[in-house]
Amino acid sequence: MKPEKTIELTKEYLGMWVTEDGYIRHELLPNNRYDEARGSRKSAYHGSYQVTGNHIDYKDDTGFTADGEFKEGVLYHAGMVLYKEL
Repeated sequence: MKPEKTIELTKEYLGMWVTEDGYIRHELLPNNRYDEARGSRKSAYHGSYQVTGNHIDYKDDTGFTADGEFKEGVLYHAGMVLYKEL
């Protein structure tokens, strides 16, 4: 049986993730930092993240934490659905 390739192993999580309406944008950077824009507010939130398997844990620079799951190329995070921008 072939082992499952998680998003952690493939690093396919890197890049820009956006809600369908484009209002929320998460940029996951290769240095385990993220930058979140909301509407016209660029860098509304930023901090660090850690991917384990298909799970992501966020910690913004103020100490707030959140998490999410990658499923079939979609990021489910805090009630939001984000799609990878190509």
